[in-house]
Amino acid sequence: MQISPDIINSAENKEYTISRLNRENIKDVAKLYAAVYNVEVEENYFVSKYDALYTGIETIGVIAYDKNTQPVAYYGVVPCFMQFENKIVLAAQSVDTMTHPQHRYKGLFHKLSNIAFDLCSSIGIKLIFGFPNQHSFHGLMQSGWKMSETMYCFRIPVNSLPLQSLSKKIFFFRKKYASYGDFIVKKDLLPCKGIPNSVVADGFAGVHRSENYLQYKAYNPTKVIQFGEAQIWVSIKQGLIIGDIAGANENNFDAVIDQLKKMAKKLGIRQILFHCSPGTRLHTMFSAKYESTPSFPVIFKDFESGIPLEKIKFTFSDIDIF
Repeated sequence: MQISPDIINSAENKEYTISRLNRENIKDVAKLYAAVYNVEVEENYFVSKYDALYTGIETIGVIAYDKNTQPVAYYGVVPCFMQFENKIVLAAQSVDTMTHPQHRYKGLFHKLSNIAFDLCSSIGIKLIFGFPNQHSFHGLMQSGWKMSETMYCFRIPVNSLPLQSLSKKIFFFRKKYASYGDFIVKKDLLPCKGIPNSVVADGFAGVHRSENYLQYKAYNPTKVIQFGEAQIWVSIKQGLIIGDIAGANENNFDAVIDQLKKMAKKLGIRQILFHCSPGTRLHTMFSAKYESTPSFPVIFKDFESGIPLEKIKFTFSDIDIF
């Protein structure tokens, strides 16, 4: 299929016009997102999310418009690098797959995904990975993706007042809570954007977290805190979510979790969440203490990357919503 940098006209279906994502039409992703999920994102959120120029590639995505030039479907990927032993491979994460409810079951998902795959392959991306929700999983699997595993979610309850959830409901309390939260975290806060990838330290393949990658990931507000020798990458926007932990071991794990629970209690957060791949050291340590439930399926499109798919592992910090 010939891919135009601007307009991709559908020979099979003249009802829609398909365009490649660019700096001018990226605002339409936010517009479609609001229509599909009824959620307004910050003005430049998608601009920052798709600005992965550190990889040498600009935005990658395709948008379908109806006859009234309204965005009705989207398929996008964000480039990154995958690291395995001494090998660095250009890869991409599949993100923000969505179709307007009034335009589903018309083949748009399949068409947009195939165009995106052709585009990725043509510019040298060797591997696409994704963590689909229940709406897109079956469609992706029918498009030839391979599933390697399911990640697991650990939920740690915290006995605290629901201050964070109240701050989201009571407008005048929001700013006061934000200042209070910054004060609580400040003494343990590290001046860095993220931490080394724990799965790579375990000997697996994983997302290559260069300084440029960590700068890019700042499109979502996160923090790195330190308890003893352990560095914990967290988000405290929706609960206390652990992205990854570096420097944790069997000797200090309990102390690290106790410190996190104390912090969550002071913040008025009632649970701590962590998602990770099975077989990793963190999964083993969490499993010894806490129950887990299956969470994200891990799927791949492999364009001869040379990395065994079963060797690739993830933590929640690798997923675009962290």
